[in-house]
Amino acid sequence: MAKHEVVICIVNSGYSEAVMDSARVAGATGGTVLHARGTANPQAERFFGLTIEPSKDMIMILVDSEIKEKVLHNLYNDVGLKTACQGIAFTLPVNDVVGLTPPAEKTQETATSEYNSEEVTVEEQLLENFEENKQDE
Repeated sequence: MAKHEVVICIVNSGYSEAVMDSARVAGATGGTVLHARGTANPQAERFFGLTIEPSKDMIMILVDSEIKEKVLHNLYNDVGLKTACQGIAFTLPVNDVVGLTPPAEKTQETATSEYNSEEVTVEEQLLENFEENKQDE
């Protein structure tokens, strides 16, 4: 099973923030918005009773597989076909990801090793400088 999934949500133009607000509640951290144009079969429009808005936003959200169901559930309720957004959402498995930094719990040991490799946060630098200045007094 894939560790990540991409949630793709297609909504009427102008509703991408509503999509992201809904996804963030479920634990998503960000997404990419593409502007698109939709088309539909006129018979499908009559059958489903939908008015197809040609201008669309397509939002791609990379999520951990663990939260995929919650994200989809929120999108269905908040921006689904029964809302002004008229959104649909689906997922695709993602086999490989580069560029993501997994959240890591920092310990004193990792903070020291990060400092030695010059990968230290500003807060850690300030704290260390403060402690050194305090010892010099």
